[in-house]
Amino acid sequence: MSRWHLPFRALLIGASCLSGCARLGPDFQPQREPWAEQWRSPALDQATELRTQPDIREWWQVFADPTLERLIAEADAHNAGLRIAGLRVMEARAQLGIAQSGRYPQLQQARADVLYTDSRQAGGRNPQNNRFWQYSAGFDIGWELDFWGRFSRAIESADAAYFAARANHEDVLVLLRAQMAETYFALRTAEARLRIARDNARLQKRSFEITERLFKSGETDELDLQQAKTQYLGTLSSIPEFESQIMRTRNALAVLVGRPPGPMPELSELAEKEGEIPLIDRAVLQDVPANLLLRRPDIRAAELQIAAQSALIGVAQAELYPSLTLLGSIVWSASTLAGTPNSLALLGGPSLRWNVFDYGRIRNNVRVQDARLQQLIVAYQDAVRQAAREADDAASGLIKALEREEILREGTVAANRSLTLANALYREGYSDFQRVLDAQRALATQQDAYLLNRSSAVSNLIALYKALGGGWYSERPLVDAATREQMQQRTNWGDLLDEAGPGSVGASVPADQRQIPVSEQR
Repeated sequence: MSRWHLPFRALLIGASCLSGCARLGPDFQPQREPWAEQWRSPALDQATELRTQPDIREWWQVFADPTLERLIAEADAHNAGLRIAGLRVMEARAQLGIAQSGRYPQLQQARADVLYTDSRQAGGRNPQNNRFWQYSAGFDIGWELDFWGRFSRAIESADAAYFAARANHEDVLVLLRAQMAETYFALRTAEARLRIARDNARLQKRSFEITERLFKSGETDELDLQQAKTQYLGTLSSIPEFESQIMRTRNALAVLVGRPPGPMPELSELAEKEGEIPLIDRAVLQDVPANLLLRRPDIRAAELQIAAQSALIGVAQAELYPSLTLLGSIVWSASTLAGTPNSLALLGGPSLRWNVFDYGRIRNNVRVQDARLQQLIVAYQDAVRQAAREADDAASGLIKALEREEILREGTVAANRSLTLANALYREGYSDFQRVLDAQRALATQQDAYLLNRSSAVSNLIALYKALGGGWYSERPLVDAATREQMQQRTNWGDLLDEAGPGSVGASVPADQRQIPVSEQR
């Protein structure tokens, strides 16, 4: 067999030398918006400050709320959307493995045949009856040379798609943590509004009971009684709506953290504390907003999608040119028929194929891929602009909410004082009951507006962190232990499911420089 070894070795060496001689299609050019690199916003300058702590990757620590931190940690471990995003990374990793197989012979086929023959010949001088077995075994190999870079471009595209999937997983982290914080503080706001509604209902109930006694004693007319009753019942009717809102918000939190809807003990404890909505005057950053904007996971994913599509143009263009495939076979055959020799044959040689008459199919496919690339470029440019708009809107909203906070707080104090004076004047007989009702209504309105404004300030702060890509980092694996075990029972995943989470991929690595480590290419 040693005499067959040399030709095959020469075949492999020749294939290696000829592979990758050319790479058709455009090389990926990193997309950079010139304005974005130096972009500044007066609102962002006012609403942010550069400090080391808390890290923007864990920005929710700025609230110093242990309950929120526990809920976010639980969502990281059990949220369904985040788990699906991690599995999509595994899917993209397997797709990359498929593309990488193009580096090796595309046809590697071993075959074996066993045939039984029973041949009978009647008549004539020498009738025959032959029974014999035929055996054959062979190995075929076919290696299409990557002369035009079709396979290398496919690997480049799959590689970029893999990193895009990782960036999308990080984007899900950003959105999940922002949604957790928004829902959590929406719950706290609803609980605070419920508390104020109950306090006002108790206050108005006392006024209604007083006017009812006065009416029965003939000291006041029915109008005061009906007006007091109307205001009390109106406030009382808002309580079930707030309670319903609280239940819906708790259910939303339960689903976000991967639980079925139902009671959440940690939130019950929070309701008993009746804490005030926090007020944070600015976001803490570790880099300038322009740099953070371009490192947003969704912006990086959009750029990586451009890289993946750019390589597909080269894949399509390679179809315009001939493909050269090196073919080889080793075939052994034997038979039990007397006088039939055994044979061993080696077949090999090149095969050239060229779609000469494509009737525009290949060229138009190249145009299709190019049009898709341009769409992604425009989408990327728009995504950067939208990200800048989101950041500027959130910063402006935070600043204006802080300005309103001082005004509304003073207005609430004034409304409370007005109610005290109105009650005193009414008791002394210097004013009618309408002024008491007006003061009660004004106090309830001011208190509710004050709470809603504080909630708006918190929402804008969360939106600002989200707009700058805060919260993309996690040390958790992409696939949790229970899911990994379930998948490994069905399919041999090797060590791919042990891949590290988003924290292992540097957010600042340019898209055109990202490659899968050699150890992960198996």
